[in-house]
Amino acid sequence: MIKSCATIALVPEIKVGPWIYWDDLEASLAHAASLGFDAVELFTASGDAFDVSKTKLLLAKYQLALAAVGTGAGKVIHGLTLTDPDAVIRKKAQEFIEKMITFGAAFHAPAIIGSMQGNVVAGVEREQTMDWLASGLTHLGKYADNLNVPLIYEPLNRYETNLINTLGDGVDFLSTREISNVGLLADLFHMNIEEVDLAASIRAAGAYVIHVHFADSNRRPVGNGHADFHTVAQALKEINYKGFVSAEAFPYPNSKDAATQTIQSFTYYFKQ
Repeated sequence: MIKSCATIALVPEIKVGPWIYWDDLEASLAHAASLGFDAVELFTASGDAFDVSKTKLLLAKYQLALAAVGTGAGKVIHGLTLTDPDAVIRKKAQEFIEKMITFGAAFHAPAIIGSMQGNVVAGVEREQTMDWLASGLTHLGKYADNLNVPLIYEPLNRYETNLINTLGDGVDFLSTREISNVGLLADLFHMNIEEVDLAASIRAAGAYVIHVHFADSNRRPVGNGHADFHTVAQALKEINYKGFVSAEAFPYPNSKDAATQTIQSFTYYFKQ
């Protein structure tokens, strides 16, 4: 069964971005639960920003699962990426992600590597950068495997990274580098920019797709843009996707309305 999920941003330094709920964990959980969401995805400042036991109690109180945890604060706040030319920074990036993996694993939730993948920068050969990325993902995939969770790698659009922009390129990279325990995130906003055919790309990626971000063409909640999600939903069903469809979208026009729009769209596309 495909499951619904809403994102919650809990990083004090970040005031804008594509997350449905903001700042107040319990209030966000309460509202998500009232709408019938199955889970939440957390974007936190670090792996130790929230107490595991207290967070488990809150999730249990509202009967919500933790679908995944984002690692992007490592880049946004600390400037850390897996492909920085400085080996010390690459090591710090791995350590930051390890802590996020450990936090998520306490809830059986995977960590997502998006912006922390970095970029090919001036003066560095692309192949060298891809080697650094492969090394980081290989190490972190094994680290996550030891904690019995997968690791999620997210192809981003060309305006956010010049590494890997499509699901197909992600599959090729993971398979040719023989990187284990790492799956792909199909972010429908990024895909609307980069993919020729969203549904065909999902079908081709198949079992590599282990998480989905649900947002419309303008990154507002689904139903506020021009993307057609009928074929996307059908493709996910055809590959026997059983994971979460998580709303990583702007809180337009506000968090509560965005959450309501999201769950209505989720029901329309995935529950009929």
